[in-house]
Amino acid sequence: MVYLEDNEMAVLSKNGKINIKNIISDEPIHPYIEELQWSLNSIQKGGYKHFMLKEIHEQPKAISDTLRGRLLVDKGKIQINSLNVYKEKFINAKRIVFVACGTSWHASLVGEYLFEYFVRIPVEVEYASEFRYRDPIIQKDDIVICISQSGETADTLAALKIAKEKGAFIYGICNVVGSSISRETHSGIYTHAGPEIGVASTKAFSTQITVLILIALKLAELKKTFDSKQLINYQAELSQIPKKIEQLIKTSNSIEEIAKNYSDSQNCIYLGRGFNFPVALEGALKLKEISYIHAEGYPAAEMKHGPIALIDKNMPVVVIATKKTNYEKVVSNIQEIKSREGKIIAIVSEGDETVAKLANHVIEIPNVSECFTPILATIPLQLLSYEIAINRGCKVVEPRNLAK
Repeated sequence: MVYLEDNEMAVLSKNGKINIKNIISDEPIHPYIEELQWSLNSIQKGGYKHFMLKEIHEQPKAISDTLRGRLLVDKGKIQINSLNVYKEKFINAKRIVFVACGTSWHASLVGEYLFEYFVRIPVEVEYASEFRYRDPIIQKDDIVICISQSGETADTLAALKIAKEKGAFIYGICNVVGSSISRETHSGIYTHAGPEIGVASTKAFSTQITVLILIALKLAELKKTFDSKQLINYQAELSQIPKKIEQLIKTSNSIEEIAKNYSDSQNCIYLGRGFNFPVALEGALKLKEISYIHAEGYPAAEMKHGPIALIDKNMPVVVIATKKTNYEKVVSNIQEIKSREGKIIAIVSEGDETVAKLANHVIEIPNVSECFTPILATIPLQLLSYEIAINRGCKVVEPRNLAK
């Protein structure tokens, strides 16, 4: 693979020869050719009907690969070399600014909750497409974290360059090795999710959150903002997340049946609180992307400020109601929906009985600490979107108007 820099052009001849030159000076360029480390199996469907379904099922392995060599449970520590080199920058930072687009922006929102909870540092989350066209206030003691699966997102790359010019330290989170964003940042980390061919992002989201958890736990250790024994407990729990996802996927057969009830829906509302609010946004995005159903995600408490007017017997409402995220408040929201005859699909913690009595459909996820729920809660929403899209006859591989 060859990466072109600004003002470079490649000419491909029929005999396979590549000529690269600078379009301003017309001088020839002799690029470094990088060999991809992907196996043939990783870019084949492997018996799955669609790449999206394959990539949903690959998430246990993808997260394990993300953790490998970084989460050292037996030693009770997290090893992130790219962070250790610049640890003084992170320790002395006054603010973290996340810059991203789409699904990566939703992962950034989870990052905001994680960093504020564990690291006790002010965090802002910016749409790269807005950030680049403003005159953002960036200080030299800010750290700007740019997140992109491909590392080639044009808006994120442009926002990165603006922040860099203003003197901020730039840290990248990408999946594709050698991508433009990974080369422009001062430092960064790869998610190692493997090739994501499906247009609708799945394993990239869960591995981005995994990386953000690792960074948050490491910074909490360095800055001593969290009890060390609790951090070790979180590390041990994080190591078990891939197994919990395997368990979740094996018991997700009911989602196919649930999807049949809502394939003709025209609209859908997604609700979540705390760590699960970004999951609601991501779930709504997945439904829009591949099934073409209008869907919106909201913080659950904001339902009464407008969206509640939309709820009737024809409105499906997906509620993420895990037990450790303002559970009583979410139950109250569900009761309001039920009283207006809305159809409730609830993502609940394993063994939940209260919401099960109120909801039309319940999907259980394994019990985990609140900060890990976004990884687990998003998986049934990915599967639900996929099954609805299949029932509607939508092209999951090539969603209209979208490209990778």
